[in-house]
Amino acid sequence: MRDPLARLREATGRRTDAGLRRRLRPRTPDHDGLIDLASNDYLGLSRDPRLIEGAVAAAREWGTGSTGSRLVTGTTELHAELDRRLAAFTGSAAGLVFSSGFLANLGAVAGLSGPAALVVSDQVNHASIVDACRLSRARVVITPHRDVAAVERALAERDEEDALVVTDAVFSVDGDQAPLAELHTVTRRHGALLVIDEAHALGVVGDGGRGAAHAAGLSGEPDVVLTLTLSKSLGAQGGAVLGAPEMIETLVDTGRSFIFDTALAPPAAGAVLAALDVLAAEPGLPALARDRARRIASIAAGLGLHTSSPAAAVVPVVLGEPTAAVRGAEICAEHGVRVGCFRPPSVPKGRACLRLTARASLTEFELTTLEGALAAVAGQVGPYSACVTSGPRGREREESA
Repeated sequence: MRDPLARLREATGRRTDAGLRRRLRPRTPDHDGLIDLASNDYLGLSRDPRLIEGAVAAAREWGTGSTGSRLVTGTTELHAELDRRLAAFTGSAAGLVFSSGFLANLGAVAGLSGPAALVVSDQVNHASIVDACRLSRARVVITPHRDVAAVERALAERDEEDALVVTDAVFSVDGDQAPLAELHTVTRRHGALLVIDEAHALGVVGDGGRGAAHAAGLSGEPDVVLTLTLSKSLGAQGGAVLGAPEMIETLVDTGRSFIFDTALAPPAAGAVLAALDVLAAEPGLPALARDRARRIASIAAGLGLHTSSPAAAVVPVVLGEPTAAVRGAEICAEHGVRVGCFRPPSVPKGRACLRLTARASLTEFELTTLEGALAAVAGQVGPYSACVTSGPRGREREESA
């Protein structure tokens, strides 16, 4: 009889040989003394005293947990206020808070489509969108990255009456932005819904950080659905779906990742409400984050490293093979900087990269330190020249995510 764990050990060995082994590395409160350019704390709010006090006050009043799903005991007055505040901040008609951004995407895509619908998804959408497409039981068409014409063809040629187009607003690794206005024109022409994941745009893009949809003039449009994560720019935890009241009512009635999940913990809700107050008081924070991202990209490009112009706070430095990315991250740590190291299946084969994330609070000293670290990467690992920008890139990501 075969040992049922043998195949797992064998697969682990293959991942180790390919440089794809992951390990959990608990960090200290000060990021082990390293400059943080790996987290999604784009506005530097996760340790802000105002957010901490918001969380503490919520815990004192409501306790540490929500005690149940939102349809049972999990909807507190804090949750209802957060539903309203997030919708108002982005210019949406209504909102619904989930316990994570991943679950918000599952709920929106699966809950608003179904077996009789078509879902059209960008080939480099986040894994939560990929999984949502699979769970939807809809027919799914994967279109080339940012290809509006391909989206229109998929909608025009469909037999299904209902259709949904889903895209990241800012893509989580490449850091580029979706052509939202053009996508909306196409989806409206063909009677489809447009679902926009604002995870990496909220708090960084648009007036006061209101997101990419707001910046594109799409806020409040009845055929636009927004999904959010509250764990990045807003420095806390959770997710949300925003849109027309009919959409929110549908998800309350039928959204499995909403109905059957314990509600967001009150301290997280309190912290997000405090973060919205901070953004109202300091509307210049998003522009600072974008400026720091441009500075990081300029430093990398000046050293001959392969990067791109950032739409928000994410700056990739593509090194190619997983072993090169792992070594690049180690070199950065040796020079005092913590960066993300993304390898397949997070990115396609041949596009392993360092993922650098800007913070509004980055100092000149920290940027100078980063320049020294990236110079060492360029010297020891070398630039990546065989950049693939089309072809199988997205299909690999879709199949492996």
